[in-house]
Amino acid sequence: MSCVKQRGTPSATTAAGRDYNPFEAMQPRSPLKTPKAFRNGAPVKHRDIAPQGVYRPDYNILTPHMRSPDYVQMSTAAAITLGVSDGRMYRCACTRCLNLLLTYPEGCRANCAYCGLARHREAERDYADRNFIRVDWPAVPMDTVVDIVARDGADSPFHRMCISMITHPRSDDDTVTVLRKWTDRIDPDTIPVSILSNPTTMSRADVQNLHDCGADIFTVALDAATPEIFDRTRGKGVQSPHKWSKYWDVLLDARDIFGAEKFGAHIIVGMGETEYEVLSLVQQLVDLGGHSHMFCFFPEQGSLMDHLPATPRDQWRRVQLGRYLIDYRGVRVEHMRFDEQGRVTDFGLPAGELDDVIDDGVAFRTSGCPGKVREDISACDRPYGDSPPSDIASYPFQPKTKDLRKIRRQLGIPVKTV
Repeated sequence: MSCVKQRGTPSATTAAGRDYNPFEAMQPRSPLKTPKAFRNGAPVKHRDIAPQGVYRPDYNILTPHMRSPDYVQMSTAAAITLGVSDGRMYRCACTRCLNLLLTYPEGCRANCAYCGLARHREAERDYADRNFIRVDWPAVPMDTVVDIVARDGADSPFHRMCISMITHPRSDDDTVTVLRKWTDRIDPDTIPVSILSNPTTMSRADVQNLHDCGADIFTVALDAATPEIFDRTRGKGVQSPHKWSKYWDVLLDARDIFGAEKFGAHIIVGMGETEYEVLSLVQQLVDLGGHSHMFCFFPEQGSLMDHLPATPRDQWRRVQLGRYLIDYRGVRVEHMRFDEQGRVTDFGLPAGELDDVIDDGVAFRTSGCPGKVREDISACDRPYGDSPPSDIASYPFQPKTKDLRKIRRQLGIPVKTV
């Protein structure tokens, strides 16, 4: 069976037929007020059902009372790779990154407009049952996770582990506990650890502590490419606590503490920014010594943006290619040319060199923290986390010849006939 559930496939082009998502078209809905009886995980806490081993959201039973650091959620692909869930992936062998997500009945206290885990869903679904990046996230005892990975040792299929924090009062302390549970039994030189942070609750001392406890890479999910989009989708615009300035403060702390090439930022493409704006942000991160990890906007079912169009593929491919050239090929955003809508019209490379980069295919793979293959090939391949398999955005495998022909058509660059 497939481990990716089809949740609808929005058109790759906006209703107006544009090849990009403009700012004015990407307005989230306003969140509704949650009835008091459903706030802060009240139904789960009231029932207080004891967890028993692995919990999958599709079990159709009442959600147990699970809390980190004893329990963590993980992506469906990670659960299959770990061996605690059944399933298989289309054209790829699941994932090489063990994504662990902190979990509490209260859930994430932020209200990000594009996220399936957002606070506004309290009356709709218990936190541990919500979809996130298109799939369910099973919950597993942390001790079980460590037992399996420690048993496999150097033969583990995982190249990296990542702890994803959420906005919750316990998140900072529990992230440290989860990290120590891991490093007590698993050599971080064998399977390094990344932190996907929650800057809203963190201080510089928290960043330092995670580094001292053995974390290898620290990332900040800016997600929005501009302060205006950040506020509209993650801040006051949706009654959420995040602030652009605080995220940048923690990102700069990570630069100082973790060092060059060991920090980065997540960016979602297609939420209303121009290609020039997002690639200028990529350049800014490179100039600081960091990297960008790209996500293609997909309207997550149940989110405040689930009525909006997915990022058109032509826009996404242009930004993917531009980001790769800046991050790994020494091209600068000033070398590129953009039209009046901020779209890339010239990538700043001679045609032959650009052809070689496209044919290599890595630019169009999922971007994230590195694994053990190549510096520019991510361990965090997130299979179909930002698109259905029928219209792949981020390739979780090396694109084949037929894929590269499709990518060239999406880029508007002639398909090679040799």
